Amino acid sequence: MHFTSETTADGVTERRFTLDGVPGVLWLPADAPADAPSDAPARRPLVLLGHGGGQHKLAPGLVARAGRCATRYGFAAAAIDAPGHGERPRTAQDERFGTEIGELLATGRPISPQVARYTAALTEQAVPEWQAVIDALRRLDAVGPDGPVGFWGLSLGTVIGVPLAAADPRITAAVFGLAGHDSLAEAARRVTVPVEFLLQWDDELVPRQEALALFDAFPSGEKTLHANPGGHLELPDFEVTASELFLARHL
Repeated sequence: MHFTSETTADGVTERRFTLDGVPGVLWLPADAPADAPSDAPARRPLVLLGHGGGQHKLAPGLVARAGRCATRYGFAAAAIDAPGHGERPRTAQDERFGTEIGELLATGRPISPQVARYTAALTEQAVPEWQAVIDALRRLDAVGPDGPVGFWGLSLGTVIGVPLAAADPRITAAVFGLAGHDSLAEAARRVTVPVEFLLQWDDELVPRQEALALFDAFPSGEKTLHANPGGHLELPDFEVTASELFLARHL
C-alpha cells in the first residue's frame, strides 16, 4: 500500500493510497496514531464503503458518511474505485455497457439482465481487491489487526458487497440495498452476519420482487428490511442515518 497524500480537516484525516494499481482512500479520526509500530496496536472498527454505479471513491455522500464514521464513532473508513470507475481505466466493455444502458433507459425497457451480466465481471475482480485492502489496512497501527469490519454499499456497492461478505469472514455486519437479481442469490445464502437492507418501493432500475427476493435469500439471524416510497435515487436521509447507527451497534 502506497500513500500518495494526507490532509486533515474537521476532525478527519484523509489518506489517499494505491494498492496494486487500485486507488483508494482511508479516513481516520484526526487523533488516530501514526503508523509506527506499537506494543498495543489499535483495535479500531473498519467500515468499507462501496460506491454506486457510475460513482467513485470520493462521491460526496460517501465522503460525508466516512467523516461521520470517523468523528461520531471513532471508526476507520475506506473506499476504493470499482473496476471501470473513478481513476481506473475504462475498457471497451465498460463503454458498451454505458451505451446499452442509456438506450434501454431511454426506451423504458428493463436493464436488470444487462446490469447482472456486466457487474458479474466487476465483482470477480473487485472482491479480491477489497480483501487485499482489508489485509493492508489491518497492518496499519491506526487500524489494528483484529478489529471488526463492516460493509456499507447500495446498488453497485451491494452487487460487489454481497459476494465479498460471503467470501470474507472478517466482515461482521453489512448494509445492502437498491439491488437484486438471481445472480446474487447464491452468495446471499452464505451471508449470515447481521444485515440491514434498504429498498425503494418505486425503484425504476431494480424490480421490487428481485430486491425482495435478495433480502429473503439472506439466512442471517438478524436482518431488517427498510422500505420507503420513491425511486432509485430518492433514499431518505434518515435511512442513511439509521444504517450508520446499525453498523455502530454491531461494530
